[in-house]
Amino acid sequence: MSQWPAWATEQVHVQPPDEKWQRRGAQLCRELNAVLARWLVAPTEHVGSTAVPGLAAKPIIDVQAAVVDLDCADSVAQVLSAAGWHLVPADLDARPWRRFLVQVVDEHRAAHLHLLPAGSPRWEEQVAFRDALCADPPLMHRYADLKRTLATQHTADREAYTEGKADFVRRVLEEQPRPDQE
Repeated sequence: MSQWPAWATEQVHVQPPDEKWQRRGAQLCRELNAVLARWLVAPTEHVGSTAVPGLAAKPIIDVQAAVVDLDCADSVAQVLSAAGWHLVPADLDARPWRRFLVQVVDEHRAAHLHLLPAGSPRWEEQVAFRDALCADPPLMHRYADLKRTLATQHTADREAYTEGKADFVRRVLEEQPRPDQE
C-alpha cells in the first residue's frame, strides 16, 4: 500500500475525560453483540482508557470480543464493513494473539475491536487492568500523567506511544490477584 488512509497515521492525542465514552462503549458493545452473535462466545467488553470514568484518553472506544478462533476475522470484517470497520491485516498488526479492526468515522478512528480467542490470557489482562484503574483513582491519575507525557513525546508514532505504556501496565497486572489465588 503506497498511500495510507488518514486514519491509519493520525496523531496521538489524549483528551480530558468525557462521560459520553462509557455510554458510547456500552452502546457499541450492545450493537456488536447483536451483529456478531454467531461468532461470540462471551459478551463484548468495553476496555481501554475510555472504559475508565475520569481517565484522560484518546477518544477511541476500545472493545474486545471473544470468538472461538481468529479465522472468523474476515467474515466479521465483511459484516461490519458497512458500519465503517476496517480489518487491519494480521502481518501489519503484528500481534498474533488477536485480529484488530478499526471503525472509521469522518476519516478518524472512532473505535477499535480486538477479536480474541476464547480463554485468551489477553482478555483477562485487559479486563483486570481496566478494573484496577477504576478501583484506584491515584493509580488512574498516574496512568493519565504517563499517557499525556507519551502523547507529547510520540505524537506521530502510535506504536511508540503504546510501547511506552507497557511497563506500567505490566506492573499493575503483576500486582493484581490471579483468579487461582483468590
